[in-house]
Amino acid sequence: MMRLKMWHAPAAVLIATGIVLSGCKSPSNSASQSTGNDIIVGEYGSLTGPQATFGKSTDNAIQLAVEQLNSAGGINGRKVKVVTQDDMSQANNAALAVQNLIDQQHAIAVLGEVASSCSEAGGRVCQEKGIPMISPSSTNPAVTQIGDDIFRVCFIDPFQAAVVARFAHDGLGATRVAVFTNTDQDYSTGFTKNFIAAFTAMGGTIVIQKSYGGSDTDFRGSLTAIAQAKPQAILIPGYYQDVASIAKQARALGITCPLLGGDGWDSPDLIKIGGAALNNCYFSDHLAIDDPTPAVAKFVAAYKAKYGQTPDSLAALGYDSANLLFAAMKAAKSLTPSDIRDAIAATKNFPGITGNITINAQRNADKPAVIIKIVNGQFTKYMSIANPDVPLQPKAS
Repeated sequence: MMRLKMWHAPAAVLIATGIVLSGCKSPSNSASQSTGNDIIVGEYGSLTGPQATFGKSTDNAIQLAVEQLNSAGGINGRKVKVVTQDDMSQANNAALAVQNLIDQQHAIAVLGEVASSCSEAGGRVCQEKGIPMISPSSTNPAVTQIGDDIFRVCFIDPFQAAVVARFAHDGLGATRVAVFTNTDQDYSTGFTKNFIAAFTAMGGTIVIQKSYGGSDTDFRGSLTAIAQAKPQAILIPGYYQDVASIAKQARALGITCPLLGGDGWDSPDLIKIGGAALNNCYFSDHLAIDDPTPAVAKFVAAYKAKYGQTPDSLAALGYDSANLLFAAMKAAKSLTPSDIRDAIAATKNFPGITGNITINAQRNADKPAVIIKIVNGQFTKYMSIANPDVPLQPKAS
């Protein structure tokens, strides 16, 4: 989902988190088979830091998946143990965390991360050491371009940006859209670039582009200029904290058109901060939690029973990443990293909570995106879009 700026953590911070730097080991040595009777899988994520709601949801779902797996007999009679490292939403920490998981914890596969910059940092370590890694929700294309050991179960940013463009143009009938971008976020700037390319190719017009920085809190000047351009919709491809504040200020200025975004909006805090200002707005996502599909309903019920709260799509992706890995481990010729890697790559039509997942030749997931509409403070499924190159029949909002 995200790309964060690199941050060089002081040694004291790394020691406090239990992350240590150690030398490389070949996967044919201690990392090739888990120690003891348990099969060791590593997980790294943003359990603290600016994206902690994403990391906690993902971790909760991974823990639920491993609990269910072990209750059903594990893998070939052996239990799986997930060892988790907190990278504090920082790419430098992510690399150290993954090195620890492989060299010190002897993980034979790794799950993580949500933030694309963290997945890139950790993925480079996995690729170097020959350990397969599955990112639950890093949508930047560069993640799986690291090498043939790196996979994901989510769609990628160019796809979801094109989905939102198709929905804006055909689903809402909008031909004039404004774009408001956080230039400090690679996620936001990349989404903007891909949206504009797709939307203008459909015949749409970008009436105005404005930008803001990650530390900005007063958006009224840019929003006033956007209002004067009279767009039919405004794309805000940022994260939930910024989006919620922008929405409130936009409505206070009398802007009433729909706001559009991507999966960076998906957090309970979006509504907590933005409230009614976000009603009748739309964003692309991986799953609609209100989907009545039995598999989704069963997952939601199990998550609520364990954690006392409703899961978000980040949780669903964490659950899918873990279960796809477990299925590959069961199907693999052996529990060596190379055989697990080959089994992941061979995945076809895996029945995930976020849809049937096929791992394509680029090690990305082929599956549709969902458009979520916010109605009275609730996320509701509006439609699914499998191919943004195909025109939609307009649907009244």
